[in-house]
Amino acid sequence: MVKKSSIERRDYDDAFKLEALRILASSGRTVKEVANDLGIGRSSLSKWKSHFKEAELLASPHDDVHKELARLGRGNELLRAERDLLKKRPCSLPRKQVGEVCPDRCKEY
Repeated sequence: MVKKSSIERRDYDDAFKLEALRILASSGRTVKEVANDLGIGRSSLSKWKSHFKEAELLASPHDDVHKELARLGRGNELLRAERDLLKKRPCSLPRKQVGEVCPDRCKEY
């Protein structure tokens, strides 16, 4: 039985990693296929992919962030309007006690 005394660890520069990720994105092939073609491990390529994706998201704002902020802003406006409507409720209507359940939503106590 032959044992390897040490596993060789290879360090790749960022240019190689970015090129591998470009190939992965543009070729339409799986991580396993691209990793085998380049002679690197699948886990390495997967880690690079998640690392660079995370770094890209943190680097600068994107359209998706702006769209999400706009959506949340519209939601906040709706909630504020509902809150203001509830604040303006007439005093003649009795308020429900905490935990009280209304069996029929159309009836008010």
